[in-house]
Amino acid sequence: MTILIYFVAIEHLGIMGLEMFGSPETQSKAFGMPLSFVHQAPAKAALGNMGIYNGMLGVTLLLSQWLLTGQPRAITTALLLVYIVIVAIYGSLSVKKSIFWLQGMPALVTFLVLLTQLV
Repeated sequence: MTILIYFVAIEHLGIMGLEMFGSPETQSKAFGMPLSFVHQAPAKAALGNMGIYNGMLGVTLLLSQWLLTGQPRAITTALLLVYIVIVAIYGSLSVKKSIFWLQGMPALVTFLVLLTQLV
């Protein structure tokens, strides 16, 4: 279970790195955006903003595993995983369909495994 949570957290740290520090060419390909758009200052700012959200989400998932125990840990983890699934659904509908499969599905599977351990 913990390995799944770490995987989701590390994945979001990786997404942060891509959004904040990736080359425009890599960002364009990964997010299905025209390269000319990614080169624009507002797009760079938006990607950086999304990056910090993903990074903090990853950090919060990791910290919740290290600093919390019992029910508070389970509830915090469940809420963060549900948040990821919801955001991935929105992203797949508004940006690129693969977002759900790449970000949402690992979080959903982890959430379902967490639920089975709570019951």
